[in-house]
Amino acid sequence: MVKVATTRLDRTLVARTALRLLNEVGLEGLTLRAIAAELGVKAPALYWHFKDKRALLDEMATEMFRRMAADLPAVSAPDWRDGLTAAMRGLRGHLLGYRDGAKVYSGTHFTDIGYAATMDAHLRGLTESGFTPRTAARAWFTAYSYTIGYVIEEQSGTEGIDLAARAERLAAYPLAAGAGEEIIGNHEAGFESGLAAVVAGIALTVHTSPT
Repeated sequence: MVKVATTRLDRTLVARTALRLLNEVGLEGLTLRAIAAELGVKAPALYWHFKDKRALLDEMATEMFRRMAADLPAVSAPDWRDGLTAAMRGLRGHLLGYRDGAKVYSGTHFTDIGYAATMDAHLRGLTESGFTPRTAARAWFTAYSYTIGYVIEEQSGTEGIDLAARAERLAAYPLAAGAGEEIIGNHEAGFESGLAAVVAGIALTVHTSPT
């Protein structure tokens, strides 16, 4: 049965529909044709709002940020480590709420400046903790990049890997074989361990950097 559009199309409605479909079909299966069918319109109708899939992904990422912004704990002095850690945990949690969420979010450009207030608040918390504006930006982006990259790997389908079978195939390479459990055996513990290392590194290098 073909759906018939009952609501006026706009960019936000299309992005929200796309995010809903994302959980069903994944990024590879998310096409403008599929979104149009879900909305009960022909695919060309979407081109009034988005010139291509990349433009749609930009709007989807912007909508994702709108949803997560209020939930990201603020970085504040003097416990910037706790604040930055909590913010990255929040970011990861939201990205995991969407199939291929980190891939959608990575490399996109926000379509409005709604992100600016949240970013400014986090950077202010870092500068009030002794960072310069430049090192605050560097610290935030370092932790942010780690989190995005980790979740991309986490969502890449490693959960179905048989670690015992992998270890058997790599028996001649014991260190590589043993690394499987640490790398893909427990994503939660792996993320926390890596994030702690990133934050500690920021404290030892970026936080004390004069530039």
